[in-house]
Amino acid sequence: MYGAIVWMPIRRSLALSGRSLPFSSYFLSLFFFFTTAILVVLQKTGIIVEVGSWLPILHENGEADQNLELVLSLKIFDDLSSKNQHLWTSGGVDKNKLLVQNLQKYGVIKSKKVAEVMEAIDRGLFVPPGNDPYFDSPMPIGYNATISAPHMHATCLELLQEHLQPGMHALDVGSGTGYLTACFAMMVGPEGRAVGVEHIPELRDSSIDNIKRSAAAPLLEQGSLSVHVGDGRQGWQQFAPYNAIHVGAAASEIPPSLIEQLKPGGRMVIPVGNYFQDLQVVDKQLDGSINIRSETSVRYVPLTSRAAQLRGY
Repeated sequence: MYGAIVWMPIRRSLALSGRSLPFSSYFLSLFFFFTTAILVVLQKTGIIVEVGSWLPILHENGEADQNLELVLSLKIFDDLSSKNQHLWTSGGVDKNKLLVQNLQKYGVIKSKKVAEVMEAIDRGLFVPPGNDPYFDSPMPIGYNATISAPHMHATCLELLQEHLQPGMHALDVGSGTGYLTACFAMMVGPEGRAVGVEHIPELRDSSIDNIKRSAAAPLLEQGSLSVHVGDGRQGWQQFAPYNAIHVGAAASEIPPSLIEQLKPGGRMVIPVGNYFQDLQVVDKQLDGSINIRSETSVRYVPLTSRAAQLRGY
């Protein structure tokens, strides 16, 4: 079983703001630097699947600490994972709904629309057997790929929601199991277009099977949702330009093709970096100019070729 979570007490502002810091804070910055280096090694060994940001952390006393912002999802055994199971799951029938309610409670999901879509698209249909789909952790899906943790999906949907209005076009690069592509399709509706691009054919095929079992199935049948085999770094020109683009793996730099296929007024969310990665929000202005800001520090698998991914990067 994959899924236990270790919380790291690191303030993002100390490491990323660039402002002058008190002398004592430099020690925390150094700690952040060396900790990140260790995380890179652990991810290379396969111990760490994904690192993502998390704002409100639930302590054993039930209180949330707004200052703890880095969550590591580690691959360890059931007996450790079960100790944290109460955070996101219960014995209730509708675990997917409970997951969404907890993400709302702790401020990850802020909008009604994102909550509705994540309730409608059951994560349990998109996670391979042997893993608890409602646990807030990334899960392996084969071929050296993962499905991101629910809080990362919610974060990206929140960042993109204004660009996922009915009738708009959305591109999901590295669509994996098809979960986020299905969410996009539900948000843009039958008059819009949701496109997934996945370079592993087997994952593309299984993602279509997943979508057929989900609430997004009518959109797949109608043709407003499609998933294609291809190199996501090149985007998918056929249905461009896109109001929203999501990239589910870390690029060393933002691919020019994705910038080109982003519609003026549109937004892209993409992890960028090698050893040190940021979740970057890319806004294309109506005049075509580009604004980029960093939302938070993350750790994703690399955006690479099919061959490199299959051999373990």
